[in-house]
Amino acid sequence: MTTTPPPSISHHASAQDAQLRRGFGPRVRRLHAHIGKAHHQAEGMGFARALLAGEATPLQLAALIRALTPAYRLLEQQGPAAAQALGAHSIPWNALARSTALGHDLATLAALPATPASAAAQAWLEHLHTLSVRAPHRLLAHAYVRYGGDLSGGQQLAQQAAGILERAGLPSLSFWVFARPLAELKAGLHDGFEELQLSEQQEQELLEEAEAAFQLTQRLLAELAAIH
Repeated sequence: MTTTPPPSISHHASAQDAQLRRGFGPRVRRLHAHIGKAHHQAEGMGFARALLAGEATPLQLAALIRALTPAYRLLEQQGPAAAQALGAHSIPWNALARSTALGHDLATLAALPATPASAAAQAWLEHLHTLSVRAPHRLLAHAYVRYGGDLSGGQQLAQQAAGILERAGLPSLSFWVFARPLAELKAGLHDGFEELQLSEQQEQELLEEAEAAFQLTQRLLAELAAIH
């Protein structure tokens, strides 16, 4: 019996992706191309595949929301000032912010059993704290990866998560729901990143950190796969 693989949400490094990148600015094109391999690796991990197939559990989704909340809160506290200091004023931080939605989802899922404290999420949070002080441009790489993903492949994840929770008698998550049109928010995110005034070294470090953001995500995905 042949099992149909879950649909892909990433088209990085494909012919379709190359076509899409033609409409991007030079920095966003570089970012988009640079993270392609890491994106595919994260998407192929057990929890990601289970969620894409609609087979993850409500408890795993609760653990995901609990793990993401502190890091998003830090990004939204430190990101706007970091971006403005580097010359970026177009990023729609208020519209992108997920902390309120994550807080709502935490309350919604509170009835589910407690999940283990996430070592991966704690390591990610500590890393973000360090970047916010020592390398704000690297901190912004995490904002690009997270919000860019939420506006793109996250919308497909939202559909699968909604079905999983509905079958368990639970409401859908707010995390992937945005009040403004997705295309408008993507354009603002991209425009803001094109505005960043970076040295050649900072430019390379932005790319490196975007890839590192996916590696940290992979650690979290591995944890989530072990929750039953």
